[in-house]
Amino acid sequence: MSVQDLVNPLAPKAIHGKPLASRRMKVLNNLAKFSLPALVVAGAMSASAAQLTGDARAAIPHDVQQLVVIDYRAMQNSNTAMQLRDRVMPPDLKQFEEALRRSGLNDNHDVDQLAFALFRLGSSTDSLETVGIAQGQFDMDSIMANFKKQKVVPKLVRGNKTFPLSKTGMVLCFVDPSTMVFGSPEAVKAALDVRDGLKPGMLTNGSIMDAMRSVDSQPLWSVLDKSGTQIMMKQVLGEAGSVADYESVRKRLDSSWYGMDFQHGVKFNLTISTGDSFAAATVSSLLSAAVIYKKMSGNEIEKAALAATDISSNSGLLNIHFATSDNDFNSLLNSSLFQSMVR
Repeated sequence: MSVQDLVNPLAPKAIHGKPLASRRMKVLNNLAKFSLPALVVAGAMSASAAQLTGDARAAIPHDVQQLVVIDYRAMQNSNTAMQLRDRVMPPDLKQFEEALRRSGLNDNHDVDQLAFALFRLGSSTDSLETVGIAQGQFDMDSIMANFKKQKVVPKLVRGNKTFPLSKTGMVLCFVDPSTMVFGSPEAVKAALDVRDGLKPGMLTNGSIMDAMRSVDSQPLWSVLDKSGTQIMMKQVLGEAGSVADYESVRKRLDSSWYGMDFQHGVKFNLTISTGDSFAAATVSSLLSAAVIYKKMSGNEIEKAALAATDISSNSGLLNIHFATSDNDFNSLLNSSLFQSMVR
């Protein structure tokens, strides 16, 4: 277990399931992967919450494995956030943002909040898609004029116009003047099916909605379902996740959520719901043992971060709390270990 797994445990090192079969799927994987490490300081300059509007929530499919929501405008106002973003942003995402700019969207001024939803298509856990949702005040006349100038021909999904983004394999659709859905054609169609009432959406997913209510007042937050939580904990525990104690409680990990607060230093709070006190206490013990081991074997940056990490359990909930100063957090972000995590 690395210190980054505690500070930012939900940054996926790989998507669980069958190998990605196309460059387009690699782009979507990078989008989901980028959303956590590169935007980890997105809320540094803002006290406002990154809450999804009703229109945005109504476009997210039911079977969400992970949802990440970021105050994107705050990132634009933070020099530290932008430097971090430029250092770790995957080339495919840079290409996507360039395609957006060519379409007439100014991401520096138009986008207020950004969300990524990793969801399952059908009942198979191996079939995953990522849909992005951008919220803001978009100059629709200017954007449509640019599409027309570039001879971009939209494809209709019922009454919804989806516009291809050159060289990315992605499409975008404005579901209203303040909400844009983007991703692969399959992911965007799935989102539009939900919005148009043809498929069940996240609003009917009780566990995800309950988890959201615990964290959606934060400038940066995320929720995971049962499958996503189990994958995340396996990554966090590392070798400790292979022991018999963990296997005995793994299936009791129901959901998880986290929020980050940057108003006075950096505070990170992750909660995992297990449904019973025994499972929470067992995973808490495993994590505590892994932290003790890392304190003995890690470098000074890791040791300082782990010393600022508190792990506890209560009434079926496992809680991980991390707090540090801005300077110490910046040192952590500049460490070789952080770079190895986001490569």
